[in-house]
Amino acid sequence: MAKNKLSLHYLSLAFAIALGAFLRFWHLDFKPLWMDEVITAIFSFGKSYNDVPLDVVFPVERLQEVFTFQPGVSCSQIAQNVARYSTHPPLFFCWMYSWLGWMIPLGKEWVEKLRSLPALSGVGAIVVMYFVNRTAFTPSAGIIAAGLMAVSPFTVYLSQEARHYTLPMLAVALALLGLIQIQQDLEKRQTVRFWVWLRWAILNSLSFYIHYFCILAFIAQIATLLSLMYWRRANILNKRKIWLALILSISGVAISFLPWLRVIVHHSNRAETDWLAPANFIAPFYQTFLNWVLMVIVLPAEEQPLAVAIVCGLFMALFGIWVGWQVFKALKQLWSIPSTHLATLTLLSFSVWVLLEFFAIVYFLDKDITAIPRYSFVYYPSFCALLAASISKRNSKFILLLVGVLSCVFVISNLAFQKPFKPEQVAQHMNFEPAVPLMVVMAYRDYQDVALGLSFALALEPLRESRVAVDKGDFTSVAPSNSPLPASHFAFFKQSPDFKSVWQQLSQLSVPATSNLNLWVIGPGRKHHDYPQQVGFALQTHCNIDPNQYYRIGVPYQLYRCRNL
Repeated sequence: MAKNKLSLHYLSLAFAIALGAFLRFWHLDFKPLWMDEVITAIFSFGKSYNDVPLDVVFPVERLQEVFTFQPGVSCSQIAQNVARYSTHPPLFFCWMYSWLGWMIPLGKEWVEKLRSLPALSGVGAIVVMYFVNRTAFTPSAGIIAAGLMAVSPFTVYLSQEARHYTLPMLAVALALLGLIQIQQDLEKRQTVRFWVWLRWAILNSLSFYIHYFCILAFIAQIATLLSLMYWRRANILNKRKIWLALILSISGVAISFLPWLRVIVHHSNRAETDWLAPANFIAPFYQTFLNWVLMVIVLPAEEQPLAVAIVCGLFMALFGIWVGWQVFKALKQLWSIPSTHLATLTLLSFSVWVLLEFFAIVYFLDKDITAIPRYSFVYYPSFCALLAASISKRNSKFILLLVGVLSCVFVISNLAFQKPFKPEQVAQHMNFEPAVPLMVVMAYRDYQDVALGLSFALALEPLRESRVAVDKGDFTSVAPSNSPLPASHFAFFKQSPDFKSVWQQLSQLSVPATSNLNLWVIGPGRKHHDYPQQVGFALQTHCNIDPNQYYRIGVPYQLYRCRNL
């Protein structure tokens, strides 16, 4: 490239990285933490569910004790907590713990700092996608790949989640870069660079310990390599070296994961993995298409009037079809050009193999993972690379980039990709009478329910800050009747063996004398008819159901109005 073009090229890359960083870190703490992010916080702070006050009533202010960084915790201890209480590998949580340790004191900005490593990983993916497409296609295709990764509403959404999605996506992108280098060694250099294979194997090995779905990505890479070797079998020299490198790489990755093999088998049998509903025959196909659409455009269709939702949904679908047609025509050209044929084949093969694995999980394991857009992180790097290569020489790239920026604004503003269970909306419902003392009971079945309850409590806490609690202690079964009532309390009571145990635990509590109390009971897995008309505490305090204050946002929650007799 000429000097001026070279300068413009790297200025464009720098702009894409800066824009992507701005979009990922902008209003990073604007949305409330939801259940999965609370799980991240617990393990990343060096804590476990043993640090959560269960089966007692505690002031909401006490939550800060749970969400504080605990120094001196080793990665081994975090791995033990993750193995026992979660269904994920440990490396992301260990790195999060180290990352947060560098930011002490966390202060009131702890939510932003908790999300900062995923956001930074999302920025790293922009850089890696540049090199993927520069290596596979052309430098200009690399710039477009970096730009699309920077403004994709899907990746901005993932980058603002305190979860392990951008980090494994970064690992998959790095592995794809290694795969492209291997492909080009086979075709152009007719050689085997063992250091490239070693780096590729190490990246895939590490990715297994970041997210289990990276195993799917590794299988797709192996299938792609085998497909390439078969496709170009007549042109490939040094076949013995290639087979040796492939066998050694696969063996090394497999051996490296043996220490965690028993844990993953245990995790696969846990009840927490059964939340994905089975799908009908058609749903996975249109859900996959919708996931592709969400990678390029997102409009505010959630929680909107029906007419607005229909118009936005229709426009998104039509835009997705238009982009798909543009890409289809361009891919045919990339396929037909000898210099880009094998790179296109490599990325297409990887994407197809991952999708086949997804559909195998859907139809053979009866778990519809296509219903969850965020799981598409496994193949998004190849999707982005192919999309960028397809439009790099078309004017449509400017439309895609502009639509992407607008979509990201909707995501950041909480008008799209809203948090599951909507903690802020639940908290607003519960705080509809801010002057009245409040008590919230989470009837939990498992630790995921505990994390869900904590997300509601975290959203409720700032709404109740103006209500200064006089008594910082807990409710007890022998509390003196003349002790003052704090402004707001929370409790986790286990549904064991059933929902009746929750009412029994409530009946054993002594509530300090007060004129009134709003009692909210959250009952995951329960129906409206499971809530009795009356519940009671000790010391002649009775609570009547308020039929006008029943809600269900993922889980049901019901208001009881309590009075002393």
